Amino acid sequence: MATTERGIPEGATCIGPDQGPGYGSLDVFPPAEPIRAEWVGRRRNDPVRTQMHYARRGDVTEEMWVAARREGLEPTFVRDEVARGRMIIPANVAHRNLVPLAIGIHARCKINANIGNSAVTSDVEGELEKLRRCIKYKADTVMDLSTGGGIDEIRAAIVERSPVPIGTVPIYQAIQEVPRLEDLTADLLLSNIRRQAEQGVDYMTVHCGVRREHLPLVESRITGIVSRGGSLMAQWMLTHGRENPLYESYDEILEICREYDVSLSLGDGLRPGCLHDASDEAQFAELEVLGELTRRAWERDVQVMVEGPGHVPLDQIPMNVRRQIEVCDEAPFYVLGPIVTDVAPGYDHITSAIGASVAAQHGAAMLCYVTPKEHLGLPNADDVHQGIIAYRIAAHAADVARGRPGAREWDDAISRARYAFDWNEQFALSMDPDTARAMHDEELPHEAFKTAEFCSMCGPKFCSMRISQAVDDYNAARKAGGIGGTGPTTREE
Repeated sequence: MATTERGIPEGATCIGPDQGPGYGSLDVFPPAEPIRAEWVGRRRNDPVRTQMHYARRGDVTEEMWVAARREGLEPTFVRDEVARGRMIIPANVAHRNLVPLAIGIHARCKINANIGNSAVTSDVEGELEKLRRCIKYKADTVMDLSTGGGIDEIRAAIVERSPVPIGTVPIYQAIQEVPRLEDLTADLLLSNIRRQAEQGVDYMTVHCGVRREHLPLVESRITGIVSRGGSLMAQWMLTHGRENPLYESYDEILEICREYDVSLSLGDGLRPGCLHDASDEAQFAELEVLGELTRRAWERDVQVMVEGPGHVPLDQIPMNVRRQIEVCDEAPFYVLGPIVTDVAPGYDHITSAIGASVAAQHGAAMLCYVTPKEHLGLPNADDVHQGIIAYRIAAHAADVARGRPGAREWDDAISRARYAFDWNEQFALSMDPDTARAMHDEELPHEAFKTAEFCSMCGPKFCSMRISQAVDDYNAARKAGGIGGTGPTTREE
């Protein structure tokens, strides 16, 4: 593979640093150019075009190179992790504007943001504005969960404009195309999966693990089956008295994934919807099936991640993560939350970010954000913003705990700027620079205050950091031999 002098494959975009060393940057909307067209074109005649297939063949693809550079990892290490199934690079061959990234235990923790219309609201421009917020505030992937009208149009616009991987739940659109749920067929589900693959969707959630035999296991739950996809499959099986069509058609799904390199996100259709239902027999029975389906996908060189529970008491989260890692042979774990208490509607971006950080520290590879509107309504663009920031905080906290390259350096850089009263540098290094600057400007808007040695909370007389700098001066003087044993004085003295 020909490379530039910086070690990036020819035709690839060199990904620079984000807020901290080793953090991949992505501030492009829409992408400046379709960087993958040439790469994919060279492989057009290959019978299998998945990243796992190439990795197992010993190849380092351009996608692996870019993903590795964004992580600060060796490309061969990324290749080996993808070959093992412990890391995925969601990269549909039809997604020309994609900037590849890696999801796995040895990569920095990723976050996903959900957007999409509903039967009540249907607006392409509204969804594109949500996508813009996702890119601006650095969501790693975006799922289009549209359930209303114009789904094909909305999805095409999102994929065309998105440099990040796009995910979907195909059953949502399939349901829109039949008068009644009982009219849904396996062929219709497969045709939707193929159509979305052709559009460039990088990963799809499929609720293949909900088996007919599992349905009696939810009897003692308070909230039953809260997954939309899981509940739809359950109702279909009850109506027809047959097995889950997604489970029975799994081999056909894998063939579509092999053709387009669609990564599978094996959905947790029996995830708990409240603390009472967490870690029950139904949840873990489905997990066993997801482990089986993971291994079947790997046999066909299809990339897989496994989705995890939504409501889990804080003390049960480490066990849940360990169990998934064991049952699914270390396939990347993609968790919704988990929400750790049920009593705070309107604040579930907080209740879930707490659980998300714990899950990520113990091995979750990607976190699906929750917005303040969870359980209450369809998120708008501002809710998307709040959810993304909450989850970036959770993911970054876990990256610091895991010792990921560049994570702690980012914290140290902003701490030095804070101690130096370099307000503009603090804003630039902030996870949400606009909000940080706006809050500072509320009481101290003039540019002169951007070099002031105080903020509006402490004022000029009570700033501990300014006072502490007198201690620094004293210690420096002592080392230089300039003063004796008397204590420090303030700078005014």
